[in-house]
Amino acid sequence: MIIIKNIYLIGGPMGVGKTTVSKELAKRLNDCVFLDGDWCWASIPFIVNDETRKIVIDNIIHLLSNYINSDTYKNIVFCWVMHKQSIIDDILNNLNLSNCFVHNISLITTKEELTNRLNIDIKNGIRDDNIIQRSFEYLECYNDLNT
Repeated sequence: MIIIKNIYLIGGPMGVGKTTVSKELAKRLNDCVFLDGDWCWASIPFIVNDETRKIVIDNIIHLLSNYINSDTYKNIVFCWVMHKQSIIDDILNNLNLSNCFVHNISLITTKEELTNRLNIDIKNGIRDDNIIQRSFEYLECYNDLNT
């Protein structure tokens, strides 16, 4: 018996609510697993270079593949800052999606709302002061994605 999987890729800039929305979606779906791409990049110090990017993408692909190949899970919710089509394509092109339906979603908001959300995180010590400008730069990228 072939099991059709639903894969929900949920992207958006930092602070838009990807994790919150993804967790809520996962609660509402049957036989579901929730994955956050940030789990694959929880290094101290946080280092971004070609090597670490490759490691993180490879780890994400392996995690998603394992759940796609599982008979237990029918729904996979994955969230991460996927601000370039090439990131989404690198992930999807390395998965066996023959029995999968991919829901590619980007969460976006206004700059004002994003600023409000991020300022709360900054005040609570969750994020650094420079996050607002970086998140604005990422926000603009989501207009060009196939989501």
